[in-house]
Amino acid sequence: MVKMRLVRLGDKKSPVYRIVVVDARKAATGEYIDKIGFYDPKSEPVTLTVDADKARDWLSKGVQPTETVRSLLVRAGAIEKSDKLSPSKTKGKKKKK
Repeated sequence: MVKMRLVRLGDKKSPVYRIVVVDARKAATGEYIDKIGFYDPKSEPVTLTVDADKARDWLSKGVQPTETVRSLLVRAGAIEKSDKLSPSKTKGKKKKK
């Protein structure tokens, strides 16, 4: 299975990320098939560069993006936000009694 996910780069406490297409069985920092974009959450304003044509092409081939990558693609305008997207996998915090 092929996925679109983030690969962490950068120094300690100053992460930058690449958005890549990779075989899901490979290590998180292993070799990747294609580089789609770049994301720097620490810069002001946040730097997000995505090759929209490459992203759409890979998505049309059936590549599954992670939740974070999907939200970044929506923010960059590479894909449209859809109600059909699965809800986030994180659960809300429990309230203390």
